[in-house]
Amino acid sequence: MVRGKTEVRRIENATSRQVTFSKRRNGLLKKAFELSVLCDAEVALIVFSSRGKLYEFSSSSMEKTIDRYIMHTKDVGVSKKAKEHNTQLKSDTASLMKKIERLEASKRNLLGENLESCAVEELHELELQLERSLSSIRKQKYQMLEEQITQLKEKERMLTASIREKLNAKPRLQLCASAVSEDYDSPNTDVETELVIGRPGTCKVK
Repeated sequence: MVRGKTEVRRIENATSRQVTFSKRRNGLLKKAFELSVLCDAEVALIVFSSRGKLYEFSSSSMEKTIDRYIMHTKDVGVSKKAKEHNTQLKSDTASLMKKIERLEASKRNLLGENLESCAVEELHELELQLERSLSSIRKQKYQMLEEQITQLKEKERMLTASIREKLNAKPRLQLCASAVSEDYDSPNTDVETELVIGRPGTCKVK
């Protein structure tokens, strides 16, 4: 007689559920023990009942096996993240290479190269782009010229003010020089010369 496939689902009857749990728990623990002995495998089994009771089996040390499991999952996680990161880097690199190729092609077209492969619409777009660039260049040039003109006007104003200041100061210098000359040439200037012979208080010769 062929045994039919039994659907696995929760047992509604609490007593039957507890009996089934006890039987299958013991069978599971036995299988874990046999697997560890027959295959020299490190096995750790943890089971909590519906009431929260703990059942466990470990072929060596439960703590060491759990630590080993945690380290393994970390290594797997790091390896997975590294693989995903490398995949993302490759995708970004490919995207950047395509952008660089498009920019280089656009640069060559702007320089008037490889225009044979361009359609009329592309040539029209290049023309508009060049016109916009020329307009921006002219605007920047005029702005720089205006700044230079402003600076030159400021220098001119400062030089003019300096020259005027020097011209206004020259007559005053000439006037002072004339006054000094008149004092030097005046006949009323008395110069007294004396020759003293002997001790002080003796006769003077003029």
